[in-house]
Amino acid sequence: MSVSQSRNTLLLVGASRGLGYAMAEEFLQRGWNVLGTVRGEARTGFHELSEKSTGRTEIETLDITLPDQISALRSRLAARKFDMLFVSAGITNNPLETIDEVSTEEFVRVMVTNALSPMRVVEALYDLVAADGTVGVMSSGQGSVTNNTSGKREVYRASKAALNMLMRSFAARHLADRRALVLMAPGWVRTEMGGPDARLSIEESVPNVVSTLLAARGKPGLRYLDYLGRAVPW
Repeated sequence: MSVSQSRNTLLLVGASRGLGYAMAEEFLQRGWNVLGTVRGEARTGFHELSEKSTGRTEIETLDITLPDQISALRSRLAARKFDMLFVSAGITNNPLETIDEVSTEEFVRVMVTNALSPMRVVEALYDLVAADGTVGVMSSGQGSVTNNTSGKREVYRASKAALNMLMRSFAARHLADRRALVLMAPGWVRTEMGGPDARLSIEESVPNVVSTLLAARGKPGLRYLDYLGRAVPW
């Protein structure tokens, strides 16, 4: 189903659950169209949201860890232009697992999903974003090297720090572009991944995340921001 072309359109990678789903819902409430990706064929919350937002949503299937699927999505969307691309997909591991305890396979799984794969998506879909549009990636305050004074969540922290560095390299290669680039730290949010002890509810985080992304439009270059629009130290 094609969405109305009279509205701003978000290409949201990882819209099926958690923060991605909440962002899809928030953008729809603010009058945007949303093309969201889900992984696999199972029915998700985004499917239900799509049914309630007839004509304003589209669903594509994408596993960001599979380069062939990224290439196929790029081909399917080649004739399109989006006002914003946001990559929300990501995973965590056992937060108590230290670097000397994690298996090589688990380390690779987290790094590929959280750092390599989002950047592959950005590289593949970047030119589908309007010249004055926004490209955002879900990072974390735990990716800040400066702010890491307590340790813990070592592998997850490392994956988000790697993502931040790769995004800085990407930005350095696109200095002449007018697109806004945002690494988003949404805060510790009570989702399936964040867990029940997280400090923020979705309602406290996501509307502010969306406002911060919207405020970034028209400001070229890369910023590492928290959900309230404050700069996060690298």
